[in-house]
Amino acid sequence: MPDFEDYALTRPESGNAPLSSHERTPAMNEGANANDIRPGGTVPSETEQQRAAVAAEGAPQAGEHEPVASTHAEGPTVTIDPNRKLGRGAFVALAVAGVALVVVIALGLLSRVRAASSLKTETRENAIETVSVTHPTLGARSQELRLPANTEAFIDTPIYSRTDGYLQKWFADIGATVHKGQLLAVVQTPEVDQQVEQAQAQVSTARANEQIAEVTAKRWQDLLAKNAVSRQETDQALSDKNARQATLEAAEANLRRLQQMQGFERIYAPFDGIVTARNVDIGSLIQAGDSNTPHSELFHMASVNRLRVFVPVPEVYTQDVHDGGSVTVTSDALPGEQFQGTIARNATSIDPATRTLRVEVDLDNPGRRLLPGAYTFVHLPVPAMNASLTLPSNALLFRSEGLRVGVVQSGHVHLQPIRIGHDYGATVEVTAGLHPSDSVILNPSDSLAEGQPVKVSAAAAADTQGGAR
Repeated sequence: MPDFEDYALTRPESGNAPLSSHERTPAMNEGANANDIRPGGTVPSETEQQRAAVAAEGAPQAGEHEPVASTHAEGPTVTIDPNRKLGRGAFVALAVAGVALVVVIALGLLSRVRAASSLKTETRENAIETVSVTHPTLGARSQELRLPANTEAFIDTPIYSRTDGYLQKWFADIGATVHKGQLLAVVQTPEVDQQVEQAQAQVSTARANEQIAEVTAKRWQDLLAKNAVSRQETDQALSDKNARQATLEAAEANLRRLQQMQGFERIYAPFDGIVTARNVDIGSLIQAGDSNTPHSELFHMASVNRLRVFVPVPEVYTQDVHDGGSVTVTSDALPGEQFQGTIARNATSIDPATRTLRVEVDLDNPGRRLLPGAYTFVHLPVPAMNASLTLPSNALLFRSEGLRVGVVQSGHVHLQPIRIGHDYGATVEVTAGLHPSDSVILNPSDSLAEGQPVKVSAAAAADTQGGAR
């Protein structure tokens, strides 16, 4: 361990100059002994004295073995003086560190300001509604109305029995093609058969009475010529003959009626067509009746080689309906197929309940592709007005002040009033209020307001430029 004598007690301000007796503290004077005073009259400092005391405690006592010295040499002791002033280089380092810290903080604040500004700008841009636009089509050509219609057979008739009885046999079932005069069924009528026989007997009786009356009248006329009988008796004989003749004629008429009723036992097809319904079977009770009698219809027939198509035309298009005009008929059940028909007639009266005109279209159906009762569409040609435009229906705005469309002008909305002509369903004919160059908003929201800023979508803008080229 180093000796206190190897150190000099120095002043911090004046280097290694020795302390005088009046510069020492009382503790230093009390703690210092003759052994603590170094050569030259210097006394160790308090710190050095503490270090010396610690070293003395760790030194071996008498009789104890001194520990083996470390093989590593002890390095020089570094003493830091807290009262020593910093040099110029330290101040420069501190200044550089402070400047760097200020730069880092400034950069962080600037980044946050830029992010907030960017977010604010993006929010403002997103708040502007993006819309798709279209341009009205110039010079709308003649278009057509696609109107729903009902298809009916040209002749559609239920078949009833004119006599009572039981169904003895039927010869045609549903879907069967029959011709005019073909036998459909036979009805057994025993009551009518007996009435016919009775009428035949009455005719025979009346004929016999008429014959005897005629012979008697002739005899009375011969006797009157000989003045053998009076004229009164002769007139009675002639009157009796006439009465007998009338009775005979009545009996014969009754017989013919019953024979006709008997003829209704056999039911025939009234025209060429198909049987669409059969409501009876063998042994069924048949009652003479008509459409007002329930369960009295035997068969139902339809003529399908020619069809009638009835279509209600809206009142606004009635001026475009002309008898003899050609129209096209289609059906969703037969995609891609078209049938040509002719406007046969119309009701020439508007139905007050539906405000439509009932129009009949006749068309030939030789292949029986269309069936009676089918749901079809009649394509009615409608001429376009001069100088008209066509616009999609999803661009219209229905407001309390009238019909409007949203037109984009310099990035803002202008609600333009328009007047439409024909309504074609997916599109409408615009007769006033628009120009071909107007950018009309598609699918506008109900909250669209006058002067509202909007952005045109990139796809719509590209289509617009492509259309302009």
